[in-house]
Amino acid sequence: MNLASRQNAQTLIAIEMDKYRICQGAADLDGAWRALERAHIVAQPFFGPHWASHWQMAGFALALQDWREVAGQLFRLALVPLGSLTSRLPEGNTGRARVSAFKPMPVPADLAVAISPGDKQEQDR
Repeated sequence: MNLASRQNAQTLIAIEMDKYRICQGAADLDGAWRALERAHIVAQPFFGPHWASHWQMAGFALALQDWREVAGQLFRLALVPLGSLTSRLPEGNTGRARVSAFKPMPVPADLAVAISPGDKQEQDR
């Protein structure tokens, strides 16, 4: 992993987390989840940010009393170390409990452009 790609990812994650907080404050739950999902997509290649994205999702689900999502996030928190060790992270996966933790998904076009080639290579491993 190169430093530039990690810094780029951290910037993109921060942007999505800002969107999450704005949507959460405006009671836009769909927008808040969408921002968390996008932060997860960018964070996946990096152990700490990936784990933190699931922690944030779990906290949001808990606040909403969405017990299915809370359980799904706890499962994913347990999987993050294994996925990182084996480099088996499904590209584009949104990280939500409503989709398989193992299913690759399309990366939104604007994120695909924003993710540097170094970040993309980390995701492909």
